[in-house]
Amino acid sequence: MAPAPDKAPAPDEAPAPAPADDGRPVQIFQVSTLYGAATLAASLDAGQFGPRADARRLLLISHNAEIPETALRLETMTGYERLAARFDGVLDWNETIHPYHPATWAPRPEEAPLWQRVLRTAWDLGSVPVELIVESIQVNPAKALAGTFPESSLHVYADGLMSYGPTRNDLAQSIACRIRRVLHLDLVPGLRPLLLSEYGVEPELVPDDAFRAVLAEIAEEAADDPDITRAAAAEPTALLLGQYLAALNLLTAEEEEELHVRMLRGAAAAGHRSVVFKPHPTAPASYSTVLQEEAERTGVRLTVLDGPLLAETFYERCQPRLVVGCFSTAMFTAAVYYGIPVARVGTAEVLERLTPFENSNRIPLTVVDHLIADLEQGEEPAVPGAAPDSLTPLVRAVGYCMRHKSHPGMREETTVYLAAHHADPDIAHHFDTDRLTQLGLPGGTEAPARGGTTPSRLRRGLVRSRRG
Repeated sequence: MAPAPDKAPAPDEAPAPAPADDGRPVQIFQVSTLYGAATLAASLDAGQFGPRADARRLLLISHNAEIPETALRLETMTGYERLAARFDGVLDWNETIHPYHPATWAPRPEEAPLWQRVLRTAWDLGSVPVELIVESIQVNPAKALAGTFPESSLHVYADGLMSYGPTRNDLAQSIACRIRRVLHLDLVPGLRPLLLSEYGVEPELVPDDAFRAVLAEIAEEAADDPDITRAAAAEPTALLLGQYLAALNLLTAEEEEELHVRMLRGAAAAGHRSVVFKPHPTAPASYSTVLQEEAERTGVRLTVLDGPLLAETFYERCQPRLVVGCFSTAMFTAAVYYGIPVARVGTAEVLERLTPFENSNRIPLTVVDHLIADLEQGEEPAVPGAAPDSLTPLVRAVGYCMRHKSHPGMREETTVYLAAHHADPDIAHHFDTDRLTQLGLPGGTEAPARGGTTPSRLRRGLVRSRRG
């Protein structure tokens, strides 16, 4: 297939193409969201990748939506130009591997040397050393990049609550041994990430002041944005955060809309008469009139902020007194970086329906459910602050049950924790009885057979083998 041009199709003011090989090492920063790009920008500003003059920095954009052609492009979001200016050039992964999808394509091992030559030529890398800075190393496109450049050191950055959970898939040792660190935001002060810890990779914080400064810079770029201006004119006091739960098959589209209605009802009951709804950038393009009808019924002024903007830009410009969500990372940026009280709606229901147990959304749900006030139960919205002593053992126990083979050293502490807490209703709903039974942990219903397999499952396996 033909390689892509040396830069992505982008707006007129996008950075110039990367210059040809000038002998310096190259750092390739792979990104798929503006929030991730902001995290990288803060890390660069804080000097976590050394002086800019020491390496040529290339921003590699990937569009990972199911149908990338119809999704909101990162390059069109407000603030993108400011962030991209920190790099020496912009590349487009989708164009490079067209017609394949970024989530599914990776070179076969025997093709990696050929693909590396293709990319070095297409991107003017020459023969200099390449360093990779990627998100979600356990899946493509990060995994594909790591396989294409098998000699490159790797840095992983995590821009959300998933960093506190275990690595969702096993990594080949040839990749794991090259990972130098996990860069992450301090969204829950005092809680240590589990991500990649089984490989001995250490977490490193992106400084709060650097990230806050980047968010302010993005908001400044939006000073004349008509969507923000329109929203600010409504003098809102609360923001409702949409996610893309239906797209992830966590809820039906109707259930997700009802979740938004429940958020609105909760905000109205708390006394908020002007509310903004912010759909997720990758959520469906339009919703029905259900939310607007509920706003009219309850006497709430509703403004939909569906432009290409981060929720954090709204925080900066409009300074709401409440942010409501299910388990969005933006709830924690509201609290940590802006001091805005937050509340949750629907977390327990999503947690109950989440499958399989090792689904990587489980830890974000656990953290939000444990720390953030339930708006529908009348709990007072608040800024969570530092992690309480109860959070770390809960997260580690859930993490062990999700990926027990990756963390065998956590079994004893998980056993002790569950023995003390499995009957507590505030804790029990974070665990699945079948999973506890399978692992032979307190809270299970029957003793497991050797190797962690329940007798019923063992019998089913024997029947199948006899039939075969």
